[in-house]
Amino acid sequence: MVEKAVLAFIGAITFLIVLLLVFILGTLLVKGLPAFHAGFLFEESRDFGLSGGIFYQAVGTLILMVTAVLWSLPVALGSVLFQTEYLSGKFKTFLTQLTYILNATPTILFGLVGYLFFGVYLGVSWVTGSLILAVMILPTLQVSIREAVEALPEKYREAGMALGLSRSSQIRRIILPQCFYGIVTGVLLGLARAAGETAAIMFTATTFSGIQLPQSFSDPVPTLQTHILVLAQEAANPQSLAQAWGAGLVLLGLVLMLTLTAWAFRTRVVMESEQ
Repeated sequence: MVEKAVLAFIGAITFLIVLLLVFILGTLLVKGLPAFHAGFLFEESRDFGLSGGIFYQAVGTLILMVTAVLWSLPVALGSVLFQTEYLSGKFKTFLTQLTYILNATPTILFGLVGYLFFGVYLGVSWVTGSLILAVMILPTLQVSIREAVEALPEKYREAGMALGLSRSSQIRRIILPQCFYGIVTGVLLGLARAAGETAAIMFTATTFSGIQLPQSFSDPVPTLQTHILVLAQEAANPQSLAQAWGAGLVLLGLVLMLTLTAWAFRTRVVMESEQ
């Protein structure tokens, strides 16, 4: 009876989570679809976001996402390979715990500390925002890549040692090719994480109006997150809210697409126990 009760409780929690996701998706579809028109994705916004589309906001969001991953991926990959291939014992566990602590840090603190280090020299710019986002998504990339590396069967490393490969040669010829899908999964999840962040970039990288795309390293960039936030504050204007719901639907669709693609790549990682 206890086992059945626990099973029912866990099932109920799972059902509530799924129901919550369906409710959010349904609400965005109902309220966001009316804002769509022929040029919503390919026109620039007009009248301070009350009309037009979200083209430059979408492109600006992609600029921040892709640049953040380009900053973060070499650091995440290098740190994971160092921890898994060269370290062992308590120090390795300590570094792993630091990664989880970094992942639990509130996003607004990333914005404040990032602006203190980067914003003083770079100002409010897309480079500042991408650097802050790179630090934020670093734990996501590290965890995904480390899981892929640690799941690699030991026989591959033993085969490399038997062939006389050095540690660096094993990493280049065995570990990285075998963990390719895990690395791609981490990149996609990092992109999805970067797409959902607002607080860290709101005061350091983005602008609502007055700019289309950055022309230099010191220019800010329009983003969907800031676009939604500013339009949602105009709650008394139905047209403003409709545009905000439409932009929110696009942003959620982008996150879902990245997450599902990451799941598809993750299924390509065949575990040794399944063979």
